[in-house]
Amino acid sequence: MIETILKRDLGTPPAAIFADADIEYVTLEIDGQRVTVPAGTSVMRAAALSDINIPKLCATDSLEPFGSCRLCLVEIEGRRGYPASCTTPVEPGMVVRTQSSKLQQLRKGVMELYISDHPLDCLTCPANGNCELQDMAGVTGLREVRYGYEGENHLKLKKDESNPYFTFDSSKCIVCNRCVRACEETQGTFALTISGRGFDSRVSAGQNESFMESECVSCGACVEACPTATLQEKSVIWLGQGEHSVTTTCAYCGVGCSLNAEMKGTEVVRMVPAKDGKANEGHACVKGRFAWGYATHKDRILKPMIRSKITDPWKEVSWDEALDYAASEFKRIQAKYGVDSIGGIVSSRCTNEEGYLVQKLVRAAFGNNNVDTCARVCHSPTGYGLKQTLGESAGTQSFKSIEQCDVVLVIGANPTDGHPVFGSRMKRRLREGARLIVIDPRRIDLIKSPHVRADYHLQLKPGTNVAMLSSLAHVIVSEGLLNERFIAERCEERAFAQWRDFVAQPESSPEAMADITGVPAQLVREAARLYATGGNAAIFYGLGVTEHAQGSTAVMAIANLAMATGNVGREGVGVNPLRGQNNVQGSCDIGSFPHELPGYRHVSDSTVRGAFEAAWGVPLQAEPGLRIPNMFEAALDGSFLGLYCQGEDIVQSDPNTQHVTAALQAMECVVVQDIFLNETAKFAHVLLPGSSFLEKDGTFTNAERRISRVRKVMPPRAGYADWEVTMALSNRLGYPMNYRHPSEIMDEIAMLTPTFTGVSYARLEELGSIQWPCNADAPDGTPTMHIGEFVRGKGRFIITQYVGTSEKVTRKYPLILTTGRILSQYNVGAQTRRTENVQWHAEDRIELHPHDAQERGIVDGDWVGIESRAGATVLRALVTERMQPGVVYTTFHFPESGANVITTENSDWATNCPEYKVTAVQVMPVQQPSEWQQAYRRFNTEQLQLADTNAVPPVTA
Repeated sequence: MIETILKRDLGTPPAAIFADADIEYVTLEIDGQRVTVPAGTSVMRAAALSDINIPKLCATDSLEPFGSCRLCLVEIEGRRGYPASCTTPVEPGMVVRTQSSKLQQLRKGVMELYISDHPLDCLTCPANGNCELQDMAGVTGLREVRYGYEGENHLKLKKDESNPYFTFDSSKCIVCNRCVRACEETQGTFALTISGRGFDSRVSAGQNESFMESECVSCGACVEACPTATLQEKSVIWLGQGEHSVTTTCAYCGVGCSLNAEMKGTEVVRMVPAKDGKANEGHACVKGRFAWGYATHKDRILKPMIRSKITDPWKEVSWDEALDYAASEFKRIQAKYGVDSIGGIVSSRCTNEEGYLVQKLVRAAFGNNNVDTCARVCHSPTGYGLKQTLGESAGTQSFKSIEQCDVVLVIGANPTDGHPVFGSRMKRRLREGARLIVIDPRRIDLIKSPHVRADYHLQLKPGTNVAMLSSLAHVIVSEGLLNERFIAERCEERAFAQWRDFVAQPESSPEAMADITGVPAQLVREAARLYATGGNAAIFYGLGVTEHAQGSTAVMAIANLAMATGNVGREGVGVNPLRGQNNVQGSCDIGSFPHELPGYRHVSDSTVRGAFEAAWGVPLQAEPGLRIPNMFEAALDGSFLGLYCQGEDIVQSDPNTQHVTAALQAMECVVVQDIFLNETAKFAHVLLPGSSFLEKDGTFTNAERRISRVRKVMPPRAGYADWEVTMALSNRLGYPMNYRHPSEIMDEIAMLTPTFTGVSYARLEELGSIQWPCNADAPDGTPTMHIGEFVRGKGRFIITQYVGTSEKVTRKYPLILTTGRILSQYNVGAQTRRTENVQWHAEDRIELHPHDAQERGIVDGDWVGIESRAGATVLRALVTERMQPGVVYTTFHFPESGANVITTENSDWATNCPEYKVTAVQVMPVQQPSEWQQAYRRFNTEQLQLADTNAVPPVTA
């Protein structure tokens, strides 16, 4: 094993040290060495820090000390007995001995008891070479076991193979409790327990259930904690231990977990969360830890393909032919229809460097600003709202900041499903005593889960966020809960006075808003008081805020609340957007919007534009280009006819699917670059194979502005990384790009972007990760924004008048549909659907309240039709009290579900972010798929046949 796999475990966590507190140190003697450590450090950790290793089995530095294995006994001068070093804190002048003949005898006796009830199959055990029990047997000098197997033992206990990713072999369990504690402390699910007493004590999932039947969420924390082969990845059982490890960054949600890919040659054996990963600190979820098999799935597109019409069979061609064809088509279209007739879409799943090249390709090679990114349909209101109020288009804090939070306000987000590793960190803080306010139409897990209860659940009606936020602000203003000093020092006086007068009006009171939001006024008042007076208060929000007609207004209202209470600019507070995809923050940072160059600087700024023109050697347009919805409209009116779409599936992810597909069918050349034949690729004329995150170098930027390295662990399966493909296309269009490595692209980003000037691959190697801004003022990055003053100077309060959505319920459409995600699946599901995660969630379902179900004669599991003004689809019903009457909910992970067939084109007034969260619908029992689903199945079958170069061409009429 190489060093990155065998990073030292110091036995117990470091002593708790609070920010701004003076650190008290303690000096003691261990085995004759003088040791100085912070007060509260365990004897075990103090010894390990001095390179004195005390034997241990139940102790690990990711969990609180437990003291059950009795291997870590030490002798302390003046103290009777043999205390456990993991649970004994250091004291001044303490004299500790870690080795003596008596300690050796005690430890050997303990090990003998463990081994007497443990299989002796070390040579064939999958943990061979990575087993702490095996290691400790060697350390203690155990050479024989005097106790035979004739008596009662656990050696024939049956394995639990139910989980698709790991096995549970109870016969190898030493009941150290590490898995149970990891489930409690690290993950916060409390799915594991110790059943029985004495000799009958065994780890069990739930009430002696299988792992798959229990509440286990398959995060892998128990597997990581297990010191034996009791809990073991099936991939390790099949492939053996890895021979080397490469640290990279997860390509799923916006948490940006650091992972060690343990490898055999170019084959991934397993993913292990990096203990020194700043975003995740040694934890992961079922997706990041286990769902990476899609990278080698049989559906991968590995050869470029072209065709003239979408009804033609695909033709496999060389890279040169495919790129030549794409370039010639783009040139033809521009020659015929004008320079603005083509554009590109930047992926939020690709790296910063790749996104930068795509927007550069559009601006410099296409010669226009028709570039956009998937943030358009998720967090574009965050960029707009936070820029207007605070001065920067990003969240204010690091994830670690929550450890100093006293009040957590979650609005329009479901962290345990959408951002599970951060959700676990949040639950830990809540278990430690932080208070919780949840504003959500649905009863998410945070409202009531093991040892976590929301103090207030404001279960508002979808589409009324701004009304709710205004009523919270009203209470804070009218009851004198403002932080007057902060406002006077840090905010614009006139803007604040106007905002204060606005929210103080009776029309903004919780009582006046109750009929709109559906939330009792008293609950709103109590929640507002808690947020304003409960200490450090932080707001965490997600797509349930931004994907509304008033998404930008709601973001500004959130910033208003934070400024009004002084909850900005220090640890434990802030405004924290939880970004949905791995690099959605980064794709915005590097200039993927049609109106902004890298660093959120408007294209009309001649000074900024001049710097890019000088660096790129071409003139740039001064007017913003087309947003994604504008591209669709322009396609349908015949003025936008060519699209380069890298790593986005707009057909499945964008609203009103039938409108999107009509726009794509109107285009003359659609070039899709992706790892699979996704839904958008079925409407393409050129399909360029993409590369997964395992096949490329680069960086991702997570929701806390943290830039982390992505490192190639295997060669690109189709021959090229995505940045190389974009570069080759640009060269064929006549604009030269000649980068040799993504590090050179980052150097260019840093040279042209003030917030990135201190970022380089060398600095990332040195620091591990960097939170921008990183420049001369902040050479190591900026964990907390707006300390002392806001980026814009003075914070700006903005009046946020509630305007009801035009999407109204009627007698024909009496229910409101809202959408979201589920833990085991990710976004459009292209990756997770090609893994064993489908065992947890194999279809999108429509959730509805028992009252609504009973009214319609619907029982759980029935097929039901969901019809809106835009279209209709059919899903299976899930009857649940998570929903409030009048509101239904579904996910959008499976293309055949057609969730976005029924969402409308309503969008945010400032950014065109679609209003996915409010669609008026009717739900009724049905017996067959919708017309759209039937047509989709026919079209999908035809397209799969057209893509199969070995298949017989479909018969055409």
